[in-house]
Amino acid sequence: MYFYYSMVVLIPAVIFGIWAQMQVKSTFTRYSKVMSNSGLSGKKLAALLLENKGLFSVKIESVSGKLSDHYDPRKGIIRLSQATYDNSSVAALGVVAHEIGHAVQHKEGYVPLIIRNFFVPVAQFGSSFSWIIFFIGLLMSTPVLIQVGIWLFLAVVVFSVITLPVEFDASKRGLQMLESTYVLNKDELLMAKKVLNAAAMTYVASTLMAVSQLIRMLMISNRN
Repeated sequence: MYFYYSMVVLIPAVIFGIWAQMQVKSTFTRYSKVMSNSGLSGKKLAALLLENKGLFSVKIESVSGKLSDHYDPRKGIIRLSQATYDNSSVAALGVVAHEIGHAVQHKEGYVPLIIRNFFVPVAQFGSSFSWIIFFIGLLMSTPVLIQVGIWLFLAVVVFSVITLPVEFDASKRGLQMLESTYVLNKDELLMAKKVLNAAAMTYVASTLMAVSQLIRMLMISNRN
């Protein structure tokens, strides 16, 4: 029964997460209707910024989905979603610049990015199996398995925490590139910043949820 009562600790994180998702969707929708004066599409902007940063080997691809944009450091590919690839809106260009920011981080050996990439395998494993191992430990009354589950999920929390500076820095770099290349004017930059700030809140929400889950895990383990 205490297992269910402990879910109360997740309520603030769930509420914040819902709010963050609503904010990013509404903000992107609002500024996706504002076309930039430059008229550059997301693909053309990506090519321009990559060239300016000397990242000639990084490729640009279109990927399905909305706001599924990401940079793949293993293959050196910027993948732009259908909402940004051929779009010249202020919102789209802000998102594209953010992803180029990740490519620049990779090129310059940005330390938080390196640390985050180091945690990817264990964080993925922990995300999939930490609770399973933890539950088995509870059912079998095996403290070792309980502790293993906690430590694995701790890796997930560390990954989430390290992700925050990586994402905030990528947005900062992206906005600086947009400003230095005069792709967006002053008013458009403010709009793009609102879009990226809203997107950043989803990472904050994810971190809050991970921390809350860890606290819940510790509460359950101490109860048993």
